[in-house]
Amino acid sequence: MGTELAGQIRADLAALTNDASRLAVTAPALDAGHPAVGNGSGNFSFAQSMKDALVSVDQDQQVANQKMADVDSGKSDDLVGAMLSSQQANLSFSMLMQVRNKVMGAVDDLLKLPV
Repeated sequence: MGTELAGQIRADLAALTNDASRLAVTAPALDAGHPAVGNGSGNFSFAQSMKDALVSVDQDQQVANQKMADVDSGKSDDLVGAMLSSQQANLSFSMLMQVRNKVMGAVDDLLKLPV
């Protein structure tokens, strides 16, 4: 059972890595709201949850970048809003990295388990 679980985790991590690479190359058009967690079928998918989190963090960063660009170009005078969006994007990214680090630590622990 431990090797099956480790294999599934490796497959999910490989899928997440591929999706993160694709997300970095091409930013998809996103809805105004945050994506829903899960895949809608009632089954929990860790990979889908992480994909949704990546999309959400990317969306926060894009919003912050747009607000900062608007302030820089003079289209907006909402400097406080732009700074708050920037901090929110920074915190979202930091949280995502902490989750990633915890998952990688758990995977390492699983791989060290005797079979």
